[in-house]
Amino acid sequence: MKNRNHFRLTQVRTLENFRLNLSYADGAEFNVDLSDWIKSSVSLQPLQDQSLFTTAKVSELGRAVEFGKGEIDLAADNLRNLAIEQSGGIGHERIWNWMYANNLTLDGAAEVLGISRRMLAYYRNGEKSIPRHIWLACVGWETLQKHGVAA
Repeated sequence: MKNRNHFRLTQVRTLENFRLNLSYADGAEFNVDLSDWIKSSVSLQPLQDQSLFTTAKVSELGRAVEFGKGEIDLAADNLRNLAIEQSGGIGHERIWNWMYANNLTLDGAAEVLGISRRMLAYYRNGEKSIPRHIWLACVGWETLQKHGVAA
């Protein structure tokens, strides 16, 4: 399997108000606010206890943030996606969801967007940032499909 340093955590620090500072092996650093997730997810509600939240640490392989003795963990790729979305960017999971919702293969999605299969794979896998115009093309194509206009 390909080494995905962009999803491997090297450090996590807890911040006030249920936020984390995350450092990834590719050098990227993000702050992510988990307060909404903690409030809305039954399985994360124990993290409302500040003493448990402050136990956050990087998992052994760097693929998650663990709390307590590992009874709660959050995947590094999901945290990165959330941090990108919270900062106004476009997270890689949007491409996955768009392709799935529209029953598109990697080749088919690349074709309708007018980009190479390789570039779409970079976006989908979170290896490269998704430019706003690519996401707008996804939304536009889907809208036209729903109205029977897109080919």
